[in-house]
Parts: sequence; C-alpha cells; structure tokens
Amino acid sequence: MTRASSPAGSNNASSSSSTASLESDIAIIGNDLKIIQDEPTTESEQELLEPYAKFRTEPINALSELGLHVLGTAWRSYDRILGQEIFYPGFSERLKDMVLKQEMLRGKIRELAKKRVEEEVHGDMLGPKGLVGEEGKWKNLRGKRRKEIEEQLTEVADEWTDAMICKMDSRPFIRGAYYLVTQLLTRAYHQGIHVSSQEVLRLREVAKEAARKKQSIIFLPCHRSHVDYVSLQLVCYRLGLALPTVVAGDNLNFPVIGPFLQHAGAMWIRRSFGDDQLYSTLVQSYMDTLLQNGYNLECFVEGGRSRTGKLLQPKFGILSYILDSVLSGRVEDAMVCPVSTQYDKVIEVDSYISELLGQPKKKEDLAGFLSASNVLSLKLGRVDVRFHQPWSLRGFVNEQRARMMKRSLSPGIENMYDAALKRRLLTTFGYKVLSEINDVSVVMPTALVGTVLLTLTGRSVGRGELIRRVEWLSQRVKAQGGRVAHFAGNVIEGVVDKALEVLGPNLVGRIDGLPEEMYYAEDRFQLSFYRNMTIHLFISQALVCTAMYTKVKLGGGAEAEKMSYQELYDYVFFLSQLFRAEFIFPTTPLEENLQTTLRGLVNDRVLSTTTGADGKIETIEIHSDERALDMENFDFYNFLLWPFVEASWLGAIAVFMLRPPPHYPDPEAWVDMKTFQDKAQLLGKTLYHRGDLSYYEAVNKEALKNAISRSEEEGIIVVTRPGKDSKAPQRVRLELEWTPAYDEVKDELIAEGKLWDLCEFIDRSRRDAKGKKEGVSVRRRILGLARSIGEGLWEDAVLEPEGVPMKIRRRQGIQTGGVTARL
Repeated sequence: MTRASSPAGSNNASSSSSTASLESDIAIIGNDLKIIQDEPTTESEQELLEPYAKFRTEPINALSELGLHVLGTAWRSYDRILGQEIFYPGFSERLKDMVLKQEMLRGKIRELAKKRVEEEVHGDMLGPKGLVGEEGKWKNLRGKRRKEIEEQLTEVADEWTDAMICKMDSRPFIRGAYYLVTQLLTRAYHQGIHVSSQEVLRLREVAKEAARKKQSIIFLPCHRSHVDYVSLQLVCYRLGLALPTVVAGDNLNFPVIGPFLQHAGAMWIRRSFGDDQLYSTLVQSYMDTLLQNGYNLECFVEGGRSRTGKLLQPKFGILSYILDSVLSGRVEDAMVCPVSTQYDKVIEVDSYISELLGQPKKKEDLAGFLSASNVLSLKLGRVDVRFHQPWSLRGFVNEQRARMMKRSLSPGIENMYDAALKRRLLTTFGYKVLSEINDVSVVMPTALVGTVLLTLTGRSVGRGELIRRVEWLSQRVKAQGGRVAHFAGNVIEGVVDKALEVLGPNLVGRIDGLPEEMYYAEDRFQLSFYRNMTIHLFISQALVCTAMYTKVKLGGGAEAEKMSYQELYDYVFFLSQLFRAEFIFPTTPLEENLQTTLRGLVNDRVLSTTTGADGKIETIEIHSDERALDMENFDFYNFLLWPFVEASWLGAIAVFMLRPPPHYPDPEAWVDMKTFQDKAQLLGKTLYHRGDLSYYEAVNKEALKNAISRSEEEGIIVVTRPGKDSKAPQRVRLELEWTPAYDEVKDELIAEGKLWDLCEFIDRSRRDAKGKKEGVSVRRRILGLARSIGEGLWEDAVLEPEGVPMKIRRRQGIQTGGVTARL
C-alpha cells in the first residue's frame, strides 16, 4: 500500500463533508489502513485486514514485513510528518539545552541560592550579620557561596532533566517500536484500532495549520488502560502526525520498559512534587519548552487509570502547568484535542477488580508487564479512538476571562494571575475536556450487552430478549446524542454474538437445554466496568427515575405513586449532591436540565406529567404505556443508579463506626483513615452476604472513598490533611453534632439522630428487593454489625494527636486520665 492511498493523507478537510452521510471508520490493523463504512452491503469482518504475518506460520512474509519497517519503505519511513521535526540524532540534547536555558528556571535557581545564603548568614556561617564598610570581604565570600550553590542546583536540574525528558533520537528505533507494538497489540485486539475518517481528516488539517504556526497539539485522553497511550501513539504514527510527548508517572520507569517508553516519547515525572520548588519549576520549564517550540503533548486529564469504567473527576496538576504557560504569555497558543479511547475488553480489568475489593495495588514492574503476555493470544475485540474537534487554548482563556469579568463585581480586574480566577479557569478547563471526551465516546458492543444484563430484573435473559434490549439500548444511546461503535454491516444478532465471545464465559454465563438459550451475569462486579461506560449518557434520566422511585417503592397504585414537582426537584437535587464526585453532570442549571429530562421521558412515554393553569408541571407519574411494559424502561434507568445509591448508603452507615465506644474518655479521638476505609469495606461485604446490601459492586473501594469524601464535605466527619512531604497517616473523626445516640442499658447504637436520618433519606431510593425485610430488627442488626466491626476499628486504629497508634484491647483495662476505657 502506498502512502498516497491512505485516506487520512488527504489534504482537503472539506472532503469529509462529502462522506458525512456515511458513518465510517478507519481500521488500523497490522501494516495497513482502510476506510470501512457502516452500510448493509458491507460484509462484516471481511473489511478488516489481517494482522502482521506470524513468524511461526508465515516466516517469509513476517521477515518481509519486518524488512519494510527497518528500511523505512513508503509511509514507514516516518520522515514526512505533520508537526515539528522529531526523531533525529541529538534531539534530546537540544531539548535539554532549551529547558535548562529557560529564564524561569534560571531565576528560580538564583532565588533558591540567595535564600540558602541568607539562611547560612543567619546561622553565623558566613560572617557577621551586619556588613559595613571594610567588611567587604564577607560580601565576596557570600557571593562565591551563592555562585557555588547556583552551580550545584544547576547540576541537579541537569540530572533531573536528563532523567525526565523524552529521548526521540532515533528514527530506526521508532520504526522498529511501531512494528513490535503493533505485532503485540493486534494479537490481543484482533479487530484492530478504529478511528473516525471524518475526525482524522479534520485533525490532519488542524495539524497542518498548527505546524505552520509552530503550535502544539495537546492531546487529552481519558485513561482506562496502559493501552491508551500506546494506541494513540500508533494512530499518530500511522497517520503521519508528530508523536506527542506523553506525560507519565515515574512508577513506570523501571528496567527495560522505562527506557523503551522514554525513547518512544514518554517523559517521566514524579507522582508527587511535594514542596520541591526546583522540581516544580523544572516541570513548568519543560512544559514551556515543548509548547513554545510546537511539540505535541499528551497527558491524562483524570490523572490515573479509571478502575470503574467511568470518567474520573479531573486532576489539575499538569493541566495547571499547561494553562500557566498560556496565561503567563510565555506561550502564545496551543490547540487542545480531547480524546476518547474505548475497548471491547480492557486488559487490566481483573487487577482493577482486585484493587476495588481491597487488595493492595501491585507495584509496576517488568514481571507485571510480561504477565500481560497471556492475553496476547486472546480475542479482546477492538479499540476505538475518537478525536474531538481541537480548539484554541488562548481562545478558551480569552472567552472565559470575558465571561468572568462580565459577571464580576469588579469589572476592572486585569490580573490573570489572581489565584481565585485561575482556579475557576482551571476547573472549567478540566470539566470542559471531560465533557467533550464523553461527547465523542462510542459505546462498544460489550458495554451494550453488559449494561443490558445488569439492568434486567430476572436471573437470566433469553437470547431473543437480549437482542431486543441491546437494539433498544443502541437506539437510546443515539437518541441521547451518543455514538455506538460501527457494526460494519453486522446485524444486531452478530453484534451480540461478537460481544458475548469477547466477554467470555467468566463474565457472561449461558444456560443450554432450555427452549431458548439463556444468558446471565456470571461476574456482576466485572461487568459493571462495562456498564459504567454507558452511564454518563443517561445520568439525568437515572436521577429523575430514582427520585420517582421513592414514591413507586411505597406502592398503592398509580394515584398513590404520583409525585409533586417540588418533591421530585428536591430529591433530584439531593441525589446530584450525593453523587457530585461520582459523575460528570451536564453544565446546565438543575432546573433547566430537569425540565429537559422530563420532556424526554414524557416523549418516550416513560413518565407523564400534569400541568397547572400557569403551564408549570405540578405532578409526575409513571406513564400508562410504561406500566403496560411492566416498567422495564423505568427500571432500566433505576438499575443504572441503584449500585451507587447502595454505596452511598453504605458509606453513611459506616460513619456509625466512628462513634467512640461507650465510656471512651475522648469523644473527639482520631482513628486512622485507611483502617476506617478497610473496615467500611468489611462492613459492606458482610452486609451483602447477610442480604442487607443488594449490590456487591457497592463495596468497591472507589465508591466508598467518594461517599466518605461527601461526608467530609458535609461536615459529618473531619479529616486531617498531612503536608505533601509528611509521612503521617491521614486521620478521621466524627463531628460531635453528628454523633449517634447509644443505649447503654441495651449496649447498642440507637437508630435516631441526624446521621440515621441521612441514612434513611438515602434508603428511600434504594432498591426494594423482593423478600427483603424492613423494620426494627433489621435496623438493630445493621447497627449492631456496625458497632461490632467498629470495635475492631477502635482497637486497631485509634491515634493520638501525633498520629501514633494507641492499641486498646478489651482484655486490658488501660487507664486514661483516671477513666478505664471499657471497649
């Protein structure tokens, strides 16, 4: 295949408009690239080219393909890229020299040296503190000392820069790396990497203009897998775009893999900078150097990988450096390109589940990377990479600045370095990127099947019903403005079969020997990862239906299940606050979003409303057509949110464990946060196995952390924040006004007070499982379990103010301030 035959090589961006009516992908598999269109006449997988030849079965073809890469034949030469020149001898030395010459870095070195000299003067190490007249010799000594410190700091900066910067020095290396990684990746993801032809054509036009202006493209992808940065690098290489420098945590910089990634474009940064002013200035100088010279950049807006399948809240570390480059004027402009990467199946999900269930996170090492080799022979489906339309960072700053100044009470504010203003810009920046990632994300077949299996009321579902609901969900995704991965002409049955094949029997069980084969969720926890890939599309509907469920749950027929608009609004507001750390919500005001969502649900005949003489909605109820369908669509939206409701309820119940045991001398004692989180997870697992919790995924570590964070934000608990360099453990205690009552006669917690009221308010929207008993005995059992596990918490995790563990055992009557601590 010649370079010119690549459709992404077109110089005419407008050519995409002629094919806009035909949804199409570009399949990147092995050593070729081809547009495939989602048309009924297109044969399904026949459109996808085969991966590279295998050495075992086709040694001659494999050697031929390898030779083409070594020699750099046609597009493989990677010598006519769109962007600034990279991969040439001396690149890293030139880049390093530019970083070290940054005035910001030089100024910080002078500042730190001066401060150090001043400290030594105050310590009587460099002569008298007061210098007058003939004491000029001390000035010379101090001058020499300052110069000596500057040289030492420069050496440190030089060493750190060398370890940090990407080393794109060899074009033969990147050719070979592309060949090797593609060999591995296309054996795991046998259906290849797909991108939208329209998006690629548009991106190339932006890249041409950016190269002309010597501007960078900042790729900001979501982060679900280590494959994210690999797939984006492969796409850029194959389409002739300058590879971005990838901001990566130095936890990946271990033998063999670390140097390989660094020579392929990775820059290493510490996971935490602490208060190291030199290091943080060095990182800023590096960002400035890349952006001033038009080198492309890639970093993950979420920080780490999402273990749950949905987008995480934005992390503002590197984003802050990027924004500062433009705000300060050191960089004129850069183009921002949000990127979505979706998978039929994520390689690391098994390890994610272990972490979410409380297993310690394993340190990244070569053995861990090599252990992924067992998936290279599996059929994991495909990877879909989608690019949002790039936009000017300078244009964004100017637009937001104008808005903020217009709303400000002090319109004369001109200082863009006002801390509050910068924080608002940074927050808007982060959430804008996340929203646009969601906008271009595609829903994969595995996510469709996983979502359907987790939103059905029965134990299993017949094949026909599964296909029907997958087709319904596909239509709902599109109606919400979402995009479903192109099926390349496959009928829906074929799509479902492919998804079931990729998910495998460990995730989806099958029952044969019945009139129709039946499928069920074998591993609900792992399937929830794929369900969470769709939830952002329906979060508004889920909030409304879950609020409506608080009435439906009470029963009594259609008339009794009506809900007033104000009741609905209040509970939707409560839920949106409850889950503000869980989901990326629409940016429109709640009232506007609620009205829009209700109109959609009414049009879909899920809900119906009545309006008053003023035209305002007065009551909401389940539509009669929905009741005739046994409320399957209404239940669908509830099933999406119920696991998160359960997790929030569990988080509130867990706070009861923070109540000090009776007669404990200090009602405001601290306990270790990590131990508290572990005990909360233990509480959840026990409640699940005893039948008091419906969803096992509610005990996942991330959901509990979010619930605990909300308790802190609401002032229910107090959490210490040790300094960045402090090794002191994080501590937590219960606020006195939220302390639950205790019946010392019965020796039990009492189900009353502000904390219990919160638990009850959340409980109103929890799923009412059939056969589930409610009442005094259940409350007593739940709180009794919280008290029992809480005793272990107080034995193991009580901390003195200095953070030293203070073991208190029931068998030991330890005297504290004259009072025996009876536990």
